[in-house]
Formats: sequence, C-alpha cells, structure tokens
Amino acid sequence: MQAYCLKCRTMREMRNPQPVTLKNGRPAVKGTCPVCGTVMYRIGKS
Repeated sequence: MQAYCLKCRTMREMRNPQPVTLKNGRPAVKGTCPVCGTVMYRIGKS
C-alpha cells in the first residue's frame, strides 16, 4: 500500500502495513517508510 512520507516528501510503498483505529474512530493503516524509517499513516483505508 502506498502512502505519503512527510520526511521524504514523496509517495512510497509502506513497509509492514497494519490496520489501526484512530482516537476518533476512523480506520487507518500504519506502516514505516522503507527509505528513512519514518512512521507513515494512510487514513480511511484498512
């Protein structure tokens, strides 16, 4: 799954995507950037 990396400022393929639920109840996917290792979120897809 692709997500936007805020550190690299590009769309990257997410490493280790895991479905999570945010505090407000919205579904999201959490993973890491394969280049810089920053935590990435994709809101609205699970």
